[in-house]
Amino acid sequence: MPRQSSLFRRLMFGFAAVLVAVALMGLVSVVSNAKSSQRDHTASENKARTREMLLSLANAGDDPVLLLKTAEAIEAVRRELFTELAYASRVRVRVWKHQRLLYNSAPELPDALPVAGRNPVSGEYGWVRWTETDQGSGVVVERSHEVDDEWIFTMAGARILLMPSTFNLLLLLLPAWIIVSLGLRPLRAVADSIAQRSDADLTALPDSNYRELSPLIRAINQLMVRLGQRIEREHEFLSEAAHEMKTPLAAIQINAHLLLSRSAAGNIEGSNEAGIGLRDGVARATHTVHQLLTLERIGAERGADALPLTPLDAFLRDRLAAAAPLAIARGIELELRADAPCPMPLHRESMAALIDNLIGNAIKYSPQGGRIAVHLAPTAGGARLWVADQGPGIAPGLHQKVFERFYRVPGQEQLGSGLGLAIAARAAAVNHGVIRLENAAPGPGLVAIVEFATGDK
Repeated sequence: MPRQSSLFRRLMFGFAAVLVAVALMGLVSVVSNAKSSQRDHTASENKARTREMLLSLANAGDDPVLLLKTAEAIEAVRRELFTELAYASRVRVRVWKHQRLLYNSAPELPDALPVAGRNPVSGEYGWVRWTETDQGSGVVVERSHEVDDEWIFTMAGARILLMPSTFNLLLLLLPAWIIVSLGLRPLRAVADSIAQRSDADLTALPDSNYRELSPLIRAINQLMVRLGQRIEREHEFLSEAAHEMKTPLAAIQINAHLLLSRSAAGNIEGSNEAGIGLRDGVARATHTVHQLLTLERIGAERGADALPLTPLDAFLRDRLAAAAPLAIARGIELELRADAPCPMPLHRESMAALIDNLIGNAIKYSPQGGRIAVHLAPTAGGARLWVADQGPGIAPGLHQKVFERFYRVPGQEQLGSGLGLAIAARAAAVNHGVIRLENAAPGPGLVAIVEFATGDK
C-alpha cells in the first residue's frame, strides 16, 4: 500500500511556510532599511562624538601635551568599549591646534579617505567625516567613521535579526498545531460515524454545523441514496429473474423427464414431442437469460459520460440488415427511409439493443407477409425514429404499462419474456432519448417513436 499523505502535516507545513515567508520578508526589509540607514546613523554618531571631544579638549587649555593626553584617553575608552564587540568598523580621530596636527588615532590610514559607497575593486567601504572647530582656542577635531554594513551578516548581526523571527515561528507553531488538531476533529467524527455503521445501514448522515463539511456530507448522502436505489433494483431484478426463470426451467425439467421415460418405453413419437418441448424450453430460457443480462447491463450504463459521435442512419441500416433474415423467413417486408444523415452521440451496444428489440417485436407481432416501416429524420433538438408494424397493436391504456419488466399484454399468444420494451426504454435513456407508443391510424398496427436529444437531459 503506498504511503498516504497527511492532511494535518500539509496544513502545518503550509502554516509554517507562510510564517517563514513572512519572517523572510521582514528580514529582507530590516536588512534593507539597516543598510540604507547605516550612513545616516554613522554621520549622527560622528557629529555627537566630535562635539563631545571638542568640549573635553576645551578644558585642557593651550597646553599641547595635555591636549594630546586628553584625546588619547578619550579614544582609549572608546576602543576599550568597542573591542568587546564581535565586529566593529574602523574610526579615525585627528586633532589640530592652530593648524598643527597634535593627534591621529590611525596614522596608518591615508590622509584622504573615500567618501562614496563600497569600492568594488579594493573592497573598502566609504567613510563619513565630521569636523568641529573651536574658534576661541583654535582646536579642530575631525572624526572619520567607516560606513560598514557587513555587521548585518556576522554571527552577532544574524542573532539580532533572526532571533525574533525564530522565536515567533516556534511560538506560533504550537497554537497552530493545537488549532489544526481541533479543527480536524469534526472530520474525524464523520469518519468514525461512517466506520461504526453496518454494511446494511444506508441512512443519511446528519448534517454538519460546519459549512466546510456540509458539501462532503451531502455528497456522501447522495451516494448512499444511489447505492440504496441500485441495491433495491438488484434485489428486484434477482427476485423477478428467479420468478421468470421458473417456467422455462420447469418446462425443461418436465420434457427431459418425458424424453427419458418415453425413450425407455420405445415411444418414438412421444420422444420426438418431448424433444421439441425440451428444445423450445431451452430456447426460451436462453432468450430470457440473454434479455435479463442485456437489461441489467444497460441499467448499469446509465451513468455513462460523453458518448462518441456516430452516424445513426448508417448504424440503423446495419441493424436492419442483421434482422433481414428473420423478416424474410416470415415473408415480412422491411422499409427504411433515412434520407438525411443523423450524427448523434450514441452508446453503440445499448443502441443496438434498442433497435433490435423494436424491430424484433415488430417482426414477431406482424402478420405473415406484412410490412414494417422504419423512418429516421433529424429534428431541431436531435433525431426522431419511427418503427411501425401491422400487428394487433396495444390498448392505449397499456402503452405505459408494457414498459415495465416482465409485463405481457393479457391474451398474448406470442412467446416472450416481457423484457423487450423495458430494455428499449432503458437503452433510449442511455442515449438521451425517450420512447412512446401510438396505435397506427388508419388500420391495425403499433408505432414506436423514439425522440433523441443531442445532449444530456
